[in-house]
Amino acid sequence: MTAYRPTRPSTIDNRQSTIPKMTLDDLQTLIERMYSAKDRERGSAATFLWFCEEVGELAGALREGTPEQKAAEFADVLAWLVTLANISDINLTEALMGKYGRGCPGCGKMVCSCLSKS
Repeated sequence: MTAYRPTRPSTIDNRQSTIPKMTLDDLQTLIERMYSAKDRERGSAATFLWFCEEVGELAGALREGTPEQKAAEFADVLAWLVTLANISDINLTEALMGKYGRGCPGCGKMVCSCLSKS
């Protein structure tokens, strides 16, 4: 299986520093660098279970967590989603631009005007 390939060079290097801005490509590269060997060995089915566990923890934080706990759980959910994309060889930037880059997938407008389902 091939490794995730970013659409542009990453702005992340090997220094320990605070990153003020991060693109999806940067995040995919970072997660690939930190965890790819374990992630690919674990496989998508087991990784999906970890992702679901993190979504459950996010649900709990949304219900009664502090802003810091919510932020941490959002970060965990995003990291596990990126892990799933990486081991599935999906570039999230390309996937998002392909689906949402020209507007709502339903109505095609940049401000959705789809009728809501009540």
